Amino acid sequence: MLDQKPSYEKIDAASALYDKRELVRLADALSAWESTAVQQANRRLPEKRSHFATQSGIPVQRVYTPLDIAADDLQRDLGLPGEYPYTRGVQATMYRAKPWTMRMFAGFGTAEETNARFKYLLEHGQTGLSVAFDMPTLYGYDHDHELAQGEFGKCGVAISSLADMEILFDGIPMDQVTTSMTINSPAAVIWAMYIAAAEKRGIPMAALGGTLQNDILKEYIAQKEYLFPPEPSMRLVVDTIEFGTRNMPRWNTISISGYHIREAGATAVQELAFTLADGLEYVEAALARGLAIDAFAPRLSFFFDVHNDFFEEVAKFRAARRIWAREMREHYGAKDERSWLCRIHAQTAGVSLTAQQPDNNVVRVALQALAAVLGGTNSLHTNSLDEALALPTERAALIALRTQQIIAHESGVTNTVDPLGGSYFVEALTDEMDRQATDYIARIRALGGVVPCIRNGFFGREIAEASYRFQQEVDSHDRIIVGVNDYLVDDPTPVPTLSVDMAKERIHLQRLTQVRETRDNARVGATLAALRAVARGTENTMPAILDAVRAYATLGEIMDVFREVFGDYLEAPVY
Repeated sequence: MLDQKPSYEKIDAASALYDKRELVRLADALSAWESTAVQQANRRLPEKRSHFATQSGIPVQRVYTPLDIAADDLQRDLGLPGEYPYTRGVQATMYRAKPWTMRMFAGFGTAEETNARFKYLLEHGQTGLSVAFDMPTLYGYDHDHELAQGEFGKCGVAISSLADMEILFDGIPMDQVTTSMTINSPAAVIWAMYIAAAEKRGIPMAALGGTLQNDILKEYIAQKEYLFPPEPSMRLVVDTIEFGTRNMPRWNTISISGYHIREAGATAVQELAFTLADGLEYVEAALARGLAIDAFAPRLSFFFDVHNDFFEEVAKFRAARRIWAREMREHYGAKDERSWLCRIHAQTAGVSLTAQQPDNNVVRVALQALAAVLGGTNSLHTNSLDEALALPTERAALIALRTQQIIAHESGVTNTVDPLGGSYFVEALTDEMDRQATDYIARIRALGGVVPCIRNGFFGREIAEASYRFQQEVDSHDRIIVGVNDYLVDDPTPVPTLSVDMAKERIHLQRLTQVRETRDNARVGATLAALRAVARGTENTMPAILDAVRAYATLGEIMDVFREVFGDYLEAPVY
C-alpha cells in the first residue's frame, strides 16, 4: 500500500497561506488516520493494489491535503483566470462569456461531399470548421499519381488544385467561420489555396481567421508524414509564420501538436514536454529569421490529446499554460501578454477508441471532453463512436457534437472558471506535471534541441518505451480496457459505417484533367520556375506559392518543385 506519511517540512512553506498551528494539527490527524482508520479499512477490505499511478506513472496518494501544495505560491503558480501564469485559464470569464469553439474534424471523398458535411455540422450548431485531408493530399501528390492509387478520400477530403478548394468552401462564409486545416508538409500550399479561394470571392486574406497545423517537428517525432529533411521543412514553417505575421492578423500560422505524439504511445507528461519543446524550437527559428517575439508569438496555438486518465488530463492543460507563460515571459522576454498565452485546441483520444463494443466509445468521449473543458480548452473536437471502424457517419458525428453541447448547456460546469482549481489533488498533480515536463525540456535543450533529438532517436526511444510499458499493463490486466481485456461479450454489436464511394474518384480526376487542360499552362510553367528559383535561395516562399496556386498549378506540381530542390528525408532506424 502507498504509505502517505505527513511531511512536517512542508508546514513552514505552507504557513504563509495556512495557519501553522492548524497545519500541525492536520499533520497529526493525518498520521493518526493512517495508523487507525486506514489500517482498519485495509484489514476489512484491502486496497486492490499496492501502487496507484496515473497513466504517466506519477504516483497517486490515498488522499491529498494542504500539505501537498505547501510550496505553492498562489500568485506565482496559480494567479487568477486571464492573468499570468494562466494556470486557471487564458480568459478571465472563460465559458461564462461563451462556450469553447466546437470544431468538429471532418473530411472524406470529394470536395462536394465534404462541403455537404461541413454545412450539415454548421446547421446543427458547430461553431468552427476543421478539415481532414486524405493521404495523397497529406503527402503532396496529385490523385492520378501512382502512389495515390487506392487512397482517394479514405481518411479525408481529396484536394489537388485550387478548383477543389473553391468547391470545398462553396457557400460557406469564409470571413465569418474560422477554419482549421490539419496538414503539415504541404501546409503552405494548401493554405495558399484557401487564401486564393477566398480572394476569388472578394474576401481579402487579412479577413480570414483560422489555424494551420503546420507542425513539421511532430511529424518526425510521431506521425511520420514528413517529406523533406528537417532544415528546409523548418524554413517552410517559418515562411508561413513570417507571412502570416505580416499579412493575416487573425490567422494562427501553426498549431503545435501534441495530439499525434500522444497517439503514437507517449505518456501525458511526454506529450506535454515534447509539444512545448517543439513550440520553443519554432520560437527560436522565428527569432533567427529576425521576427520580434511579440510580433509572432500571439498567433502560436497548441493542439493536445485528451486521454482516459481524467485528472491527469486536466492537470496537463493547466501545467501547459503555466510552463508556456513562464518560458515566454522569463526566458524570451516577451512583453505582450498575448505572447504568454498557451491557447489550446483539444481532441478526444482516437487511440483510446475500441472496435469492440463501440457504443462504449460514447462514454469514453464524453469523459474525455469533460476533462478538456475542466482543463480550460479553447476549442474541442469530439471523436465519433465508429472511428475505430471507419470514417464517421452523419449520425455518429452528430452524437459527438451533441456531447459537447450537453456539457456546455446542461452540466453546469461552465458556470464558474476553473472549477477544479484548489483541489489539493489537481494542484499537486499540476505541479508534478510541470516539474517533470520542465525537466524533459531541460534534457532536450542539453542535447542540442529538438532537431538533434529527432536525428539521434531520443524521441523515438522515449515514446517506444512508454508505449511498451502501457501494452504490458494491458496484457497483464494491470490496466483494464472495458470490452477489450475484460467485460467481454460474445455477440458484437453491429455499427453502421461510412464507406467512401470510389466511383466518386472519377469526378475528382475529371476535374483535375479539366484544370490542366483549361488553365494557362505557360503561366503555370513560369510560376513554377519562379518558385524553383525562390526555393533555391533564401526568400520567403509564400508569395511564389500563391502565384502558382492562382495559376492553378496542382498540389503535386508545386510539391515536386520542393522535392527537386530540398530532396527527400529518410529516417535513421532507432534501436
